[in-house]
Amino acid sequence: MPTTDPTPTHPEATHPETTHPEATHLRATHPHTPPQQKKLPLAGLLALATAVFITSLTETLPAGLLPAMSADLVVSESATGQTVTIYALGTALTAIPLTAATAGWHRKRLLLMAMAGFAAANTVTAVSGDYTLTMAARFVAGVAAGLAWALLAGYARRMAPVHLQGRAIAIAMAGIPVALSLGVPAGTYLGELLSWQAAFLVMTGLTVGLLAWTAALVPDYPGRPRGATPPMLRTLRVPGVTPVLFVTLVFVLAHTVLYTYIATYLTDLGMSGSTDAVLLVFGAASLVSIWIVGALIHRRLRVLTLAAVLLVGVAAALLAVFSDTPALVYAAVTLWGLGWGGAPTLLQTAAADAGGEAADAAQAMLVTLWNVAMAAGGVIGGLLLDLAGTSSFPWTILLLLTPVLLVTLTARTHGFPAVRPGAKQ
Repeated sequence: MPTTDPTPTHPEATHPETTHPEATHLRATHPHTPPQQKKLPLAGLLALATAVFITSLTETLPAGLLPAMSADLVVSESATGQTVTIYALGTALTAIPLTAATAGWHRKRLLLMAMAGFAAANTVTAVSGDYTLTMAARFVAGVAAGLAWALLAGYARRMAPVHLQGRAIAIAMAGIPVALSLGVPAGTYLGELLSWQAAFLVMTGLTVGLLAWTAALVPDYPGRPRGATPPMLRTLRVPGVTPVLFVTLVFVLAHTVLYTYIATYLTDLGMSGSTDAVLLVFGAASLVSIWIVGALIHRRLRVLTLAAVLLVGVAAALLAVFSDTPALVYAAVTLWGLGWGGAPTLLQTAAADAGGEAADAAQAMLVTLWNVAMAAGGVIGGLLLDLAGTSSFPWTILLLLTPVLLVTLTARTHGFPAVRPGAKQ
């Protein structure tokens, strides 16, 4: 999932080539500019990557545990799928107001509070046998994510020299594909070996370890002065911001419709024993994707974004037509991971570029829409499951990706330009 920081980046982190009137009007600088360094602070960035890993895995872990959770909570699988929806709703409802309310807080304090929230919510989820209590715990986890996603990417940017900020974000965002490639399959396997509750308790243990790591090795940064947050609605008038937000909303929706119910989808294909292997393939491809994006994003953001949409579209087409062939299902999942893995970094960077000096406001809206899409994907996927069955998922993805591709293609001046601001050709 993408992240945003309510604190502005230092002046060198912005692009002087971005001269949109609204972006210029919203210009703001920060008095606390960290000294330039030549290397990335890997210990701190890896801690942020671990925080991203925990938030991503907490959100998506039910996808691999859906049948077992459903049986123990005595509800349908579509109802259990709403544990992903309620998490995303918690984030969507709180990301912007929490960003504003905590703008002046020191960053480390905020990160520690957010991760403590995850530890508490995952513990309650593990010990709960009641569906209502589980949903409440998942909502609290989503609120904690609203805090975490509001600062992680900006935190990474502030820890790095200007010319390495894109790579710093890629390192922090690597927690997402690691969660998908290792976390979800491992959680699924642990759920099958022991119980789904054990998987959530392991998450609590990881979070407690991260709290100590963060306290010891992650640098602190001040918050933003009160009243310095740019108006959200005015940011929408900055050229390029709206196309990026639209692509984010619909692309994430398309992905979530299938991913939330991947275990159920594979069961209907007769591959119920392959869920962990399929998720491992998906996550490994996602890791390759984020490596490619990290290496090329500075100059090839538009090409990479178009490739991401097309790869996921081809994957959906394969699943729609050839899902009766396991080898082609694995091929489709590989393409899906290659397309999706770098998407958080691509979309977040596109929002920052389009917003210019209003990048923090643009990314706050991106976080909110991302989680609206996650919530909507769980609901729509559940409705499709009940009304049309899992075979409708790939066709729904293809339908949703059509406007995503069109908007990405047409937003070539602002939003997804051929040449990024500040990129040397």
